[in-house]
Amino acid sequence: MARPCVPALSPAWRRGRAVTDKLQDDHSRSFGHVPVMGRQAVDALAPVDGGVYVDATMGGGGYSRMILGRAGCTVYGFDRDPVAIERAQAWSGAYAGRMVLAPHPFDRLEEVLRELGVEAVDGIVFDLGVSSVQLDEAERGFSFAKDGPLNMRMDSSTDQSAEDLVNHASEKDLADILYIYGEEKKSRAIARAIVREREKAPITRTLQLAEIIAGAVGPRGKEKIHPATRAFQAIRIFINDELGQLVRGLIAAEAMLKPAARLVVVTFHSLEDRIVKRFLTMRAGKQGGGSRHMPLPDEGDAPTFTLLYGKAVDADDEEVSANPRARSARLRAGIRTTAPAQPADEEFLSRIGLPRPTFSPALKSWS
Repeated sequence: MARPCVPALSPAWRRGRAVTDKLQDDHSRSFGHVPVMGRQAVDALAPVDGGVYVDATMGGGGYSRMILGRAGCTVYGFDRDPVAIERAQAWSGAYAGRMVLAPHPFDRLEEVLRELGVEAVDGIVFDLGVSSVQLDEAERGFSFAKDGPLNMRMDSSTDQSAEDLVNHASEKDLADILYIYGEEKKSRAIARAIVREREKAPITRTLQLAEIIAGAVGPRGKEKIHPATRAFQAIRIFINDELGQLVRGLIAAEAMLKPAARLVVVTFHSLEDRIVKRFLTMRAGKQGGGSRHMPLPDEGDAPTFTLLYGKAVDADDEEVSANPRARSARLRAGIRTTAPAQPADEEFLSRIGLPRPTFSPALKSWS
């Protein structure tokens, strides 16, 4: 089996790693958390002096600050969350114009970068899912461990909140959302419990919903996760169209990366990882995603990526011990070839792993 391709451990790389480690410690003290797999992600990105990079999910700025510390480069930090952008204004000025804030969702990165006069970039990193900052703020409604309003919206462009979904969607649609986007095996029992409880009184608080879910799920046995983990994940993903955003973001990244540029993605659950894996393997000419029901297509366009690693990279034991959230993190990366970006046609979308469920007309009109 071929060994993964990793950055050479040159003296310059070692010096960069030392700077990165210091910045990671500084970030931890400043923001109260360390970005999951930050060191591995920046190693895979391999930033160089004069390069242009995109932190597609800036959040608290952990990756951005580490990239800026590794090389004399420029970083465009995208985030759809206005709170993240506001907080970044407090520290971004310290980088003398090398940190550019982009208050937009990452699926618009091609459009926004071209508007800013950027025609191609040297690397793009995605750190998917909800950020630690969002989870820590109870009023955002993302956490089942802290009481807050049942919101879960990442930005104001999302009209409907989690409260709207929980109180208005049909039992069948709720069950489908929990099963498809959370892979929750007890989705029907949870949906029944939600409908039963909302008939008594509206469900408006995160702990209220978490208790309903826990009661419907029952003991998880040896599972270490909270009973509401998968259901909260599913609702959040559906409300914010996170998987659709991911597919559009990967397509935009392919269009903006110059030859030899790198794409690095850190995921936290199987739905995200499946999409990223299939995107990279298909774009690398490996033709993943075929089955007897959907045969592989004939050889077509030239590969747009080569794989940096033969398989996903997991967080090491030391990081998992220090940060339990890292236990589910997986990193995948690819290097852009000289081939032009490929079209995202219907066949591509059907094979990449994006769920495309059929909901009731009532949910479609509501959402």
